[in-house]
Amino acid sequence: MANLITIIRIICSLVMLFCPVFSPAFYALYITAGVSDMVDGAVARKTGTVSDFGSKLDTMADFILVVVCLIKLIPVIHVPTWLFIRIIVVAMIKVINLISGYVMRKKIISLHTVMNKITGILLFVLPLTLKFVDLKYSGALVCAVATFAAIQEGHLIRTGRYTYEK
Repeated sequence: MANLITIIRIICSLVMLFCPVFSPAFYALYITAGVSDMVDGAVARKTGTVSDFGSKLDTMADFILVVVCLIKLIPVIHVPTWLFIRIIVVAMIKVINLISGYVMRKKIISLHTVMNKITGILLFVLPLTLKFVDLKYSGALVCAVATFAAIQEGHLIRTGRYTYEK
């Protein structure tokens, strides 16, 4: 059941590619995908169906949703250069975390820390606010939280002080 919910996120994300940005269909698919991301893990834990495959499928679904959102949103919004640089810096920290986790533990480690969850919520809400809040403000907030979360995740991976991974 949980994997089916995750597959729904992948399908919603891919269908979003064919919807006009900020249209009701785009928002409906986006919100459905976001809700599925919040629900699939809880369903897996409640039903005792947590699996390595499900975890990897969830990560892939998250990646697909983010890429689709970037493909759809970047052409229609003005992203200041400083914000692009901050996004690249956060992405580089996350890649370094993945590489160092793999080198140190011989497996891909992606932690679900409180700060990563807050970052995820802020990222999810961001496209819903673009019509009302200037991106330079909302983007600065999200980047600040994401930078802290990425640095914290790297610290936890390198020190081995984590208890839950994906």
